[in-house]
Amino acid sequence: MDLASLIGMVGGIAFIVMAMVLGGSLSMFVDIPSVLIVFCGSVFVALSHYTMGQYFGMGKVVAKAFVFKIESPEELIEKSVELADAARKGGFLALEEAEIPNAFMQKGVDMLVDGHDADVVRATLSKDITLTAERHGAGADIFKSIGDVAPAMGMIGTLIGLVAMLSNMDDPKSIGPSMAVALLTTLYGAFLANVIAIPIESKLRNRGGEEENNQNLILDAILGIQDGQNPKVIEGILKNYVPESKRAVDTDE
Repeated sequence: MDLASLIGMVGGIAFIVMAMVLGGSLSMFVDIPSVLIVFCGSVFVALSHYTMGQYFGMGKVVAKAFVFKIESPEELIEKSVELADAARKGGFLALEEAEIPNAFMQKGVDMLVDGHDADVVRATLSKDITLTAERHGAGADIFKSIGDVAPAMGMIGTLIGLVAMLSNMDDPKSIGPSMAVALLTTLYGAFLANVIAIPIESKLRNRGGEEENNQNLILDAILGIQDGQNPKVIEGILKNYVPESKRAVDTDE
């Protein structure tokens, strides 16, 4: 569970709701026409940007913003050094029985065991990295679309409310509800974009970047093992993927 995403989003919503309660009754901030315009409207307008498969597959994508398990670069470096040491002692076939929890690393090791050329290994794994990055980007783009559309839908609702209000200026009772639609759609649009859609988009892009970094690390490790490099040399190369501050801590230890 990603506590930063959960605490950040829940905390943001909680403070907004608290402000509403302190400002009066929560019921005064609920308007069904405004909900329909902003939330339902934004969802359907964003849908028009994508295929049905891409859009309705976003449920799995959302989960990665809150529940996402990924190995640290340090763990991958440790496993890579272990595999490099085993390969130098027993050849690539010695890697066949190795326990490798990372599926991408397992694929690379399988290619070494099968005797593929370095160019084939590099091309295949690089293609996987590119396609994975594209999938992560597509998921984030859906929430970017919602974040872009929501304020616009809020503005549309505001204009609808103002037109309704100005058209019935002779009826004082209609001014209040029309003004509520005008103001609440703007509020809902800002809320949907800035509290939900944009934070999820940013988190998904961060997750995609972390996974791409790990996959590039694994690619370098696999190519180093295939080239027969010394495990210590491979470790030194792979530590470039670790932030310098953490490398300094490791050195002190």
